[in-house]
Amino acid sequence: MEAGGFLDSLIYGACVVFTLGMFSAGLSDLRHMRMTRSVDNVQFLPFLTTEVNNLGWLSYGALKGDGILIVVNTVGAALQTLYILAYLHYCPRKARLVALPSLRCLCCLPWASANKLRGKGFCQNPWRVVLLQTATLLGVLLLGYGYFWLLVPNPEARLQQLGLFCSVFTISMYLSPLADLAKVIQTKSTQCLSYPLTIATLLTSASWCLYGFRLRDPYIMVSNFPGIVTSFIRFWLFWKYPQEQDRNYWLLQT
Repeated sequence: MEAGGFLDSLIYGACVVFTLGMFSAGLSDLRHMRMTRSVDNVQFLPFLTTEVNNLGWLSYGALKGDGILIVVNTVGAALQTLYILAYLHYCPRKARLVALPSLRCLCCLPWASANKLRGKGFCQNPWRVVLLQTATLLGVLLLGYGYFWLLVPNPEARLQQLGLFCSVFTISMYLSPLADLAKVIQTKSTQCLSYPLTIATLLTSASWCLYGFRLRDPYIMVSNFPGIVTSFIRFWLFWKYPQEQDRNYWLLQT
């Protein structure tokens, strides 16, 4: 086997293994929901955004005839659908009272009607929130399908525009945790960061960057570069604010 062919096989295998490993991270949330029969401490929005991302790259891979993109994102979309269905199943249907710390918070709730407010809290229905987010996802998918497949008849133009959409969406997903990084700097604590997830993100992003470079596909290469940058920023934060140091700090405070 030639060196180039071996390198390509290594990169393709790394993309599949590392990406599926990232997608399977949600299995721990699925196990938690099944054991507790609740969705406490489980975030729903990442499942939706990852689903949109998977379906977008799946469509891009289908248009381009890229088997790696098709396989990886088909499995990813199936897993995200499983996580979403499990969340919908275990999400409470009844409204619950959410406490407000002060009357000052009422200024931040212009959408809360007076009959929903009860003393120092307001009634929130998690089921309706989840359904609204899911309906928004379906609306985005329908609009995307209508635009790319009905309004852009040229296959080459459709491929370029879909690649641009997927690239921008993936970059926004990688940059969305910047608020958490700012919180780490402010609190000087990395307790909200996951070291294994940071390693997985770096390996996955680097693999896809190399994959896009080998294929000369700027949409794949550029969209994953922010994942490498944010991963190194997190490593720097782990070095500057070690979690062991955080644990000792909190022990001293208690």
